Amino acid sequence: MIRVFVLDDHELVRRGVVDLIDAAPDMEVVGEASTAAQTLPRVDAVRPDVAVLDMRLPDGDGIDVCRDVRSAHPEIACLILTAFDDDRASEAAVLAGAAGYVLKDIRANGLLDSIRQVAAGKTLTGTRAAELVRSRADADTAPEVDLTLRERQILDLIADGLTNRQIGEKLNLVEKTVKNYVSGLLRKLGMERRTQAAVYRAEQRRS
Repeated sequence: MIRVFVLDDHELVRRGVVDLIDAAPDMEVVGEASTAAQTLPRVDAVRPDVAVLDMRLPDGDGIDVCRDVRSAHPEIACLILTAFDDDRASEAAVLAGAAGYVLKDIRANGLLDSIRQVAAGKTLTGTRAAELVRSRADADTAPEVDLTLRERQILDLIADGLTNRQIGEKLNLVEKTVKNYVSGLLRKLGMERRTQAAVYRAEQRRS
């Protein structure tokens, strides 16, 4: 069974999504929330396979929730559900680590199939969003700089898609120390976002 968590501030919408998922023979809803603040503690408690997250919330947005969930539980796939189709939101979803980005006008079977695919490890954010992230990073690509061995290790792991928590586990460092290394690394590279650093390192590997 695919264990699913649902976040949506509109009760009728949330109930419809929950009922749809529970009716599927291979899925079950293990938790739900109506605000960003409620979500992480409840996700911590139930540990779903997939979190379906509404984009617009009264106390935040699904992108921030996705980032928090992925940082705390990188094994959980996040699917952003929104009524708005725009490049900025798509790019933000990719940067936050979302596995999928679907519109609320998607058909019922389409939503269920999307949940199945992200639960299986597939990414549904599409090539357009990936191109936006790449072009943004390319515009800010840094020149060659001297990095310490530890900084090079962390840069490699960022490029591999690991979160700070995963990097800490791999290098036997506490998460706060990794965060400090990442901040210093970005300053040294003249970048603001870790995705820029990831693309920069990927380009180095290809050259």
